[in-house]
Amino acid sequence: MIVSGGGVAAEEPSATPLIAYAARIAGDESRARIVIDFDRKPQFTLHYTAAPARLIVDLDETTFGFGDSDLAPKGLFTDIRYGRMGAGASRLVLTARRPFKAVLAEARENEPGKGFRLILDSEMTSADEFAALVKNQTWDAEKVAGGKTPRVAPAETPQAGPESDAIIIAIDAGHGGIDTGALGASGKTVEKDVTLAFAKTLADQLNAKPGFRAFLTRSDDTFVSLPERVTIARQGKARLFISLHADTLRQKGIRGATVYTISDRASDKLAEGLAERENLSDDIAGLEVKDEPEEVADILIDLTRRETQAFSIQLAEHVVKSFEGQIELINNPLRHAGFRVLQAPDVPSVLLELGFMSNAEDEKLLTSKAWRDKVSTLIADAAVAYFKANGVLRGG
Repeated sequence: MIVSGGGVAAEEPSATPLIAYAARIAGDESRARIVIDFDRKPQFTLHYTAAPARLIVDLDETTFGFGDSDLAPKGLFTDIRYGRMGAGASRLVLTARRPFKAVLAEARENEPGKGFRLILDSEMTSADEFAALVKNQTWDAEKVAGGKTPRVAPAETPQAGPESDAIIIAIDAGHGGIDTGALGASGKTVEKDVTLAFAKTLADQLNAKPGFRAFLTRSDDTFVSLPERVTIARQGKARLFISLHADTLRQKGIRGATVYTISDRASDKLAEGLAERENLSDDIAGLEVKDEPEEVADILIDLTRRETQAFSIQLAEHVVKSFEGQIELINNPLRHAGFRVLQAPDVPSVLLELGFMSNAEDEKLLTSKAWRDKVSTLIADAAVAYFKANGVLRGG
């Protein structure tokens, strides 16, 4: 089956090879976008193979006119190969370091006179879903009609019912595995344990509320990269993302909770320093971190991110309001900085510093079940208030 961005039936291959004159790739350990510019509209088919995990893109005969470095493997992909496969055919082979799936494949028209670009978006998936993709080789072309974007059909179709209508919230326990996070003032408490215990309690509190379903980005002492956390939240169809942390400072007298949202510019030095420390998580695990080239981004993503950021601030305000008069807050508790774990363009996200491990009083509270239950209840109530304010839930 041949699919294309315009949704038209496949045409006979042209006697003149396509020319792929430029290419670029962006992404990380959990997702990737590949863009290839052609002189005219490419037609293509997709095919998965296992051991190793690969996506094969078959094209009409193509002359590849860009350099190898333009499409060098990175992040999710360990190898990218392309070339002719005999008369009339060419192939692009993407080899991944883990099970993955294509989530977008589309040929879009460039500026007049500059041909078309093929866009391939891929992201990590479970071993079971990848096995189903290999077995079924399913590419859903139903939505191609009318110029809509073709997408891979899911391995399983969610069942209809109350669960499918639930408000889904991703709870992210900061750090984990080799990345222990901050060390408490006592020298005995580590941040990764505090955040995981709190995440489980918060998830229980949310799951006890009618119409809500919460899940964890990590449920045990496992390292999960920052991009993976974002991808897990999006794949889980989360409508909110709450990342939990408990940092340490040199000034041991500072204590209290803080709620952060993402911003290109930090609100203050404390926020800037915190973001720098939290963003080191992947470096600790030996993962290479690079900024993405702007030309690979879509302007629609930028517009979505702006709207999402506004919702994130609104969520943060509800959390701070629920805390006031109930638990200790730092001065100016609503702050912002460039946290990589808050970068989902379409999921309102906040990073909650529950307190400072460097403060003996905060450390004692952070390890208290009673305090954990109380604060989790306040956050869950804030989530309910947020959705009521946005008309999703009825009530006062």
